Amino acid sequence: MRILVGHGSCGVAAGANNVFAAVETALRENGIAALPMKTGCMGACYLEPIIELIDDSGEKHTYVNVSPEKAEEIVEKHLKGGTPVPETLMQDDDRRMIARQTRIALRNCGAINPEDIGEYVAAGGYEAAKKAVTVSDTAKVIETIKESNLRGCGGAAFPTWVKWETAASAPGSEKYMVCNADEGDPGAFMDRVIMESDPHSVLEGMLIGGYAIGAAEGIIYVRAEYPLAIARLDIAIKQARKAGYLGKNLFGTGFSFDIRIKEGAGSFVCGEETALIASLEGGRGTPRLKPPFPAEQGFRGKPTVINNVETLAYVPWIITNGGAAFADIGTGKSGGTKVFALSGRIKKGGLVEIPMGLTLREIIFDIGGGIKDGRELKAVQIGGPLSASIPTSLTDTPVTYEDIAAIGATVGSGGIVVLDDTVCMVDMARFSLDFIEKESCGKCGACRILTKQMLEIHERIVAGDGRDGDIELLGELSERIKDGSMCAFGQTSATTVQTTIRHFKDEYEEHIRDKKCKAKSCRALIDPAFE
Repeated sequence: MRILVGHGSCGVAAGANNVFAAVETALRENGIAALPMKTGCMGACYLEPIIELIDDSGEKHTYVNVSPEKAEEIVEKHLKGGTPVPETLMQDDDRRMIARQTRIALRNCGAINPEDIGEYVAAGGYEAAKKAVTVSDTAKVIETIKESNLRGCGGAAFPTWVKWETAASAPGSEKYMVCNADEGDPGAFMDRVIMESDPHSVLEGMLIGGYAIGAAEGIIYVRAEYPLAIARLDIAIKQARKAGYLGKNLFGTGFSFDIRIKEGAGSFVCGEETALIASLEGGRGTPRLKPPFPAEQGFRGKPTVINNVETLAYVPWIITNGGAAFADIGTGKSGGTKVFALSGRIKKGGLVEIPMGLTLREIIFDIGGGIKDGRELKAVQIGGPLSASIPTSLTDTPVTYEDIAAIGATVGSGGIVVLDDTVCMVDMARFSLDFIEKESCGKCGACRILTKQMLEIHERIVAGDGRDGDIELLGELSERIKDGSMCAFGQTSATTVQTTIRHFKDEYEEHIRDKKCKAKSCRALIDPAFE
């Protein structure tokens, strides 16, 4: 019998440490010769803490929202007495959340011990790297990634194979493979969960990429606010070195590759490639003009491929199963699957991995369980604060890179924040602008100054001091910041304002002209008699 206790950040925050200790004590007191095992997050964050019992036949019993007292009961009744505890078991509706998914990047999350390389290897880990390095030449590896239609999952959705081929063909022998783990979007936590739950998949993806481009060194740039992810990556790197999957003469081929971790200070703009490189080099994390692109001239002026965590986690599966197998899961130019983080006013918050092509409505209602407390869906913010707020009328849009772009949004890194009818869209735009204004690196005057001006206008509006002409002024400032900013951060920083005005202009007008907030969210616009 395997006893798995979820120990991602979500599980730990929900009390998994106390649950794990209770299981250990109960096993000892009941004379059961078994050891619980810490695992990562299976994606159902709303059900943490989770205990999963798997018998020798593979049958699973998944217990959810477990307290230390319930953990003791599970040990006594189920493990000792052989009788499950039905009131704590995962319900069929929750099982359907997982069953509707196609798990590739999340294939091992919640199923293995992330601190035990033996479990990763037993699940087929490092076989793809061995296949790539010993059987395939570099051109074949890149061709497989090209065939898969794998695109960058960090926000820009740039074809992965183009970066790899550009770096591989660039002159010089000193090249670098960099993992962008600087996940900073509010509501996005896909990369954190993968690093905490399946760190070796990231290392293996980097190893394969390093081989394909001719790099000997890999660097994981991860924000210091992810201590558990950093700890598990560090353990995984040391284990991989000891097992011969990192270091010199890998698989006896003469190819050498090693990985180190660089902790970032948490600047959102360092998710942009050139700002990340500047930070890696010890400078201030600000973007530079492109070209040259990092794949041509990146870290230390050498060809550098930068892929994010999720992108790299797909690579071993693609090498093992073939590019066509991944492309066929998705639709058109949007190949494979995508991991989304569901948060906000949704019943089943957590991570889901779905084939590209499902609609937003299917993701929210069929997988995410719909809206909390019986409220009505009002809008969806997809792609983070730099993307769009989408009204309910557009939620039948298929989630592909092309279809989402056609409605003025981006898939981004995969954060989906669900908003119900109690949310004021003007205040939601103000919230996004507050984040944007704080995170601007300040290099471009348009971004530095205009984000602050747009924030100040929104603060006036929600405070009841909106003026005629504010909507038009916001539209003008949005265009100026788009035209006057150097990097994608500034160029897209007004998207949330533009789309909120486009789809919810009536709320701006009510705030400014009628001094009312129909969501009853802006306190300055609520009649004291009705508080």
